[in-house]
Amino acid sequence: MIIKNVSLETVCGITSKLPDSKYPEVAFAGKSNVGKSSLINALMNRKSLARTSAQPGKTQTINYYNINDALYFVDLPGYGYAKASEAVKAQWGKMIEDYLHKSKALKKVFLLIDIRHAPSGNDCIMYKWILDHGYEPIIIATKLDKINRSQIQKQVKLIKTTLDVVPGTVIIPFSAQTKQGREEIYEILDGLLEVEE
Repeated sequence: MIIKNVSLETVCGITSKLPDSKYPEVAFAGKSNVGKSSLINALMNRKSLARTSAQPGKTQTINYYNINDALYFVDLPGYGYAKASEAVKAQWGKMIEDYLHKSKALKKVFLLIDIRHAPSGNDCIMYKWILDHGYEPIIIATKLDKINRSQIQKQVKLIKTTLDVVPGTVIIPFSAQTKQGREEIYEILDGLLEVEE
């Protein structure tokens, strides 16, 4: 996949109606400090189109990035941010669930999990939500550069067992620093676009 042009096209808040997409969508879900913006920027070859923040929980909207006028990257609000109020957390949850339930163009969901830790309770809930809405998420194990190579298999196994993943689930270890894992993600996106054509 060669990304020629990208733009932030639509931003949906709590009360916004989801747009009727003319292109297929792939969604990115994950905890608020899992490196979602860094992954999206790495895929788009942009430094900071998706805003990365030192303060987790900044993405409080659903952001639609138009990729090559062929595909949307949909950045869902980060969940599980400790300092957010319960009311705000509930709203984020509702936004994510509404999106999974209502989007007609959604083709794939990438669920980001920090490779250094066992998935949290919120990660397990999100994984189950995605399955319940009929999607088999692709797991992106982020922050790969923060662990030793010798730990990778052990940490991937920990993710699999904690989430109790469906057999055959794809797990891609990824580093925004080294871009390791990016080509595998591009292959998935290319395959999806071929099916759409």
